[in-house]
Amino acid sequence: VERLGAIELAARPLRDPGAGAVRGALLDGLRAEGSALLRWTEAAGALRERLAFLHRELGEPWPAMDDAALVEHAGTWIDASGARRRSDLTKIDVVSALRSLLPWECAARLDEFAPERVEVPSGSRVRVDYAGEHPVLAVKLQELFGWDATPRIAGGRVPLVVHLLSPAGRPAAVTSDLASFWRDGYRAVRAELRGRYPRHPWPDDPTQATATRRANPRR
Repeated sequence: VERLGAIELAARPLRDPGAGAVRGALLDGLRAEGSALLRWTEAAGALRERLAFLHRELGEPWPAMDDAALVEHAGTWIDASGARRRSDLTKIDVVSALRSLLPWECAARLDEFAPERVEVPSGSRVRVDYAGEHPVLAVKLQELFGWDATPRIAGGRVPLVVHLLSPAGRPAAVTSDLASFWRDGYRAVRAELRGRYPRHPWPDDPTQATATRRANPRR
């Protein structure tokens, strides 16, 4: 670009820009347009949410996941991928790129501190949703019988918010204190739903019942 003060006189593309110029231009684009220029697969988005949760709750050395923080590291990703133009940014393996930001001690404890799935008493491995302010475990109520304490993550610091679902998969109750729900809230939910779903178990004492994924067989 040729300028006279603030006036642009001429502009033309460089025929063979150096690697440094290309890298700088791609970084400028990421700063201006954000991380949406990268290819966010479902796995990459979910990993970013898990890491953002851990940074929010535990701080360093868990890395920040906002756009500004990611752009700080994007130069290394651009070099590794050999990106030369905007469209090449979608070739970056974002899952591997995010994992490369973790110190070894964080990488070793990621699944412990922010598990992708949690096993519930029925044996199901249920995905944890980290997209919101609080991590959510959404699971059918009958699958939690016998579980008297809400699972906690982030080294025991954070209880999961449990969305208890009806047999049809609709929200029936929300709690971060499962013991309190069984004691105080379960009877109202049981009274409302057992007539609608008679083939599913609705025990008097859910803390002593056997968790199940299945309805009772038809008679």
